[in-house]
Amino acid sequence: MSGRLYGVGLGPGDPELVTVKAARLIGAADVVAFHAAQHGRSVARGLAAPYLREGQVEELLVYPVTTEATDHPGGYQGAIDEFYEAAAARLAAHLDAGRDVVVLAEGDPFFYGSYMHMHKRLAHRYPTEVVPGVTSVSGAAAVLGRPLVERDEVLTVLPGTLPADELAEWLATTDSAAVMKLGRTFSNVREAFDAAGVLDRAVYVERATTDRQRVAPLAEVDPETVPYFSLALLPSQLTGPGNDPERTEDTLPRTGEVVVVGLGPGKRAWTTPETAEALAQADDLIGYGPYLDRVPANPRQTRYPSDNRVEAERAAHALELARSGRRVAVVSSGDPGVFAMAAAVLEVAAEDFPDVEVRVLPGLTAAQAVASKVGAPLGHDFAVISLSDVLKPWDVVLDRLRAVATADLVIALYNPRSKARPHQLGEATKVLLDVKAPETVVVVGRDVGGPQESLTVTNLGEFDPETVDMRCLVMVGSTQTRVTPSGQVFTSRRYPG
Repeated sequence: MSGRLYGVGLGPGDPELVTVKAARLIGAADVVAFHAAQHGRSVARGLAAPYLREGQVEELLVYPVTTEATDHPGGYQGAIDEFYEAAAARLAAHLDAGRDVVVLAEGDPFFYGSYMHMHKRLAHRYPTEVVPGVTSVSGAAAVLGRPLVERDEVLTVLPGTLPADELAEWLATTDSAAVMKLGRTFSNVREAFDAAGVLDRAVYVERATTDRQRVAPLAEVDPETVPYFSLALLPSQLTGPGNDPERTEDTLPRTGEVVVVGLGPGKRAWTTPETAEALAQADDLIGYGPYLDRVPANPRQTRYPSDNRVEAERAAHALELARSGRRVAVVSSGDPGVFAMAAAVLEVAAEDFPDVEVRVLPGLTAAQAVASKVGAPLGHDFAVISLSDVLKPWDVVLDRLRAVATADLVIALYNPRSKARPHQLGEATKVLLDVKAPETVVVVGRDVGGPQESLTVTNLGEFDPETVDMRCLVMVGSTQTRVTPSGQVFTSRRYPG
């Protein structure tokens, strides 16, 4: 009966990262084999030393070459193939004699490991088992305290021996990457990171998890100091700084930004994950007080609530904070770009803060929310109009209402009626009745998504403006808007020719 072949992973460098199973198999094996360069020192053998026992046969497999330079007639590949064949024959002699053979592998045996070359030559001839190990990539990520990927991100593992232009193409199109086999390829690898535009995010990790480990920004590493047992990591951008090494330029100013977000019209489930993430990362929250109250409290953050009529001042405050290096979230209800803070922030930024980055994240609008609750009244062309005359003349509002009513569009009316403007919705209704039939469908949604949600479906002739306040959105249908027997409202996607 032949012996059994084991490919055993030892982890990236810390002997305590050797698995219980690997330690047991190493101690029980008749033969322990390990690779080494021509100096004869084996990293794998050093990691396994605590688990070896007296009386075991050790097979030192010394590579004949470690670079392309060789006098072998078959070149580098010919020399390596010949070595692997000879090494496999030596292990086969033990297996044929009934001796169990453990082949040690740094990291994981099937992850750029030397063991795989023995496996390809012997596994079809002898009983074989592979014991996985912690990879150097996992070890480096642990040292950095940075997850490699999360959610739908893509991790790409690349050999540093690829041409720089090919490496750069991969690096530019992935979320996170690990580049192996540095050493003499380091300059080529750094060039690729630079060409891909990600050198500033890249981190160099050498001999991860050992007492000789070194971590540094990739851009700052001297190529002459880089050993083979090192790698370059492009960590995920979603997970924060972790234990990344501090840059040499300790005094670099922190880059701030303003992110304008919409919470959606009501319940928390209508806040997008992207917005939730931006809120969680912010240092400061700025917005109308009732909107800020909808964001869960975080003692790390500073809140700046304000009145609803100071949009320009609110925008300037946010931009000032961002200029000082703060991450600022400006909070709106609904979508920030629909009658909300995005336009105000961008307008002030264009005039006085061109150096501050501003991002706008979309949100679910009140019109969409109300429409979904009653069916599909926005199924065809529609217009969205604010009845507020704070920032535009009331005559302009009425002219626009006449225009869209004449165009037979469904109309969503924002800011329909306030204590300061109690009469204007009534005037707007009269203008609409000059063009639209009294039978035109009207939907009133109040506090949609909130605890006092209510929905009313009526028509333009019976619509009572006195029932409406600022918590409402009023939707006026077109000639093609219908109410089904079950009470649902829709506007046909077809329009008569």
